[in-house]
Amino acid sequence: MSGQYTDSKLKIFALNSNKPLAQKIADAVGVPLGKISVDRFSDGEIRVNIEESIRGDEVFIVQSTSAPVNDNLMELLIMIDALRRASADQINVVIPYYGYARQDRKARSREPITAKLVADMLEKAGATRVIALDLHAAQIQGFFDIPVDHLMGAPLLADYFLTKGLDKDAVVVSPDHGGVTRARKLAEFLKAPIAIIDKRRPKANVAEIMNIIGSVDGKRCILIDDMIDTAGTITLAAQALKDAGATEVYVCATHPVFSGPAIERIEKSPIKEMIVTDSINLPEEKKTEKIVQVSIGPLIGDAIKRIHEHKPVSPLFTNRFHKD
Repeated sequence: MSGQYTDSKLKIFALNSNKPLAQKIADAVGVPLGKISVDRFSDGEIRVNIEESIRGDEVFIVQSTSAPVNDNLMELLIMIDALRRASADQINVVIPYYGYARQDRKARSREPITAKLVADMLEKAGATRVIALDLHAAQIQGFFDIPVDHLMGAPLLADYFLTKGLDKDAVVVSPDHGGVTRARKLAEFLKAPIAIIDKRRPKANVAEIMNIIGSVDGKRCILIDDMIDTAGTITLAAQALKDAGATEVYVCATHPVFSGPAIERIEKSPIKEMIVTDSINLPEEKKTEKIVQVSIGPLIGDAIKRIHEHKPVSPLFTNRFHKD
């Protein structure tokens, strides 16, 4: 713990999706987690009870809307409503992983834009600020009419590679054209070149590797993505890089969704290590020797203190090796 925080008007509460991360955030800030109970009626309805006064307080709720996404989202909405009715001054929603973020536009006729719907629901419930980490699409910030602090995982991931000395002879690789901006940001931190995998996706969750743009022969390749879901794309990309002469393949991503056959695919792949954050709480069966988690607790804790003290959060967008 970084020392007790003296301002009693700052409260942090944890819902059920990621209590270990919430504890790390509270420790980084230097406050105890607030007292709440979240349980269910016999028919499955969620009941929230805040067990301390929060009248006039600035409250931060930590809840990733990961699987089970609908239960976690409903918990969050009910908690926001409870805080609003209990006269909290500010209701800051910390969403390390924002579920439904991939539904950010109409790709086909008559499709919903669910990421916008979720934003509307959070605002309507009473949220006054959102703190998110590596949203799947940056424009989701514009779906809100309240302040959004959009934190980045790249500095933390870069710190890992720099600390381990894995930036030598490295090439940062984007698994598709859409991730080039993300890859370039990590490459700037590592002072490494980038490469791009050009692929065609014939149908959902099926990727076909077509071509590698850039030089990877004899290099240590670092694939970067915002999330790993079924791990189909990333494991095919890793194999393509090995086939093209890469000496080692590492993968880094902010959000370890790891659904379906993800763990089995990762284990069978040529990936040496997969570095992810703890934005999503991983059960024991999803923790393997290849998977390394770095904590975003200190990052979010620092952001909370800065927001509470009306200081800028922009200094958090650089890594600790960065020199101005």
